[in-house]
Amino acid sequence: MTEPQPIDPFAAPESPEQSAPSPEAVARALQAVIDEKDKELAALKDQALRALAEAENTRRRAEREQQETAKYAVSRFAGDLVNVLENLQRATSSIPESMRAEHQAVANLAVGVEMTLKELLGAFEKHGIRRIDPKGQKFDHQLHQAVAQLPDEKAEPGTVLQVVQAGYTIHDRLLRPAMVVVATRAETPAPLDTRA
Repeated sequence: MTEPQPIDPFAAPESPEQSAPSPEAVARALQAVIDEKDKELAALKDQALRALAEAENTRRRAEREQQETAKYAVSRFAGDLVNVLENLQRATSSIPESMRAEHQAVANLAVGVEMTLKELLGAFEKHGIRRIDPKGQKFDHQLHQAVAQLPDEKAEPGTVLQVVQAGYTIHDRLLRPAMVVVATRAETPAPLDTRA
């Protein structure tokens, strides 16, 4: 059984005897064409909206990645400069005041190192590099690295007792964890059995 062919209301009759389609048939055929075109239009509109949304998402993602790249591009370089900063701090703290007072050259050198240190700290602050010095704070595994545990009766377990090496962050990312000694619960010794 073959499907009935739709009637084309605009087709010329094949023969003069063939009668023209009825107005109802023409209206049904036109409505079918309109319905088909409406479906195509809705599908194309949906495709266009999806493509527009995808383009907007891609633009936002690229913008966010560009901002993050600009924000964190210097992370490795900053991590290397952290060691320079700490060496300058050690250098300034290692010069005794008596030596500064006795030798003008040593005093001038110390002032120069301190000025360099101050400038480097200013650059760190400008670029969002922050020092982590958690002494007395609760241990945070995301910012600290425990290098030792020490029983302590006065400190709450899990508290940072000592900072072996300061940590650093850049904006909200960790450059280097702080190396710390963490308090543990002090064990009370078991009573000795003195009966013997």
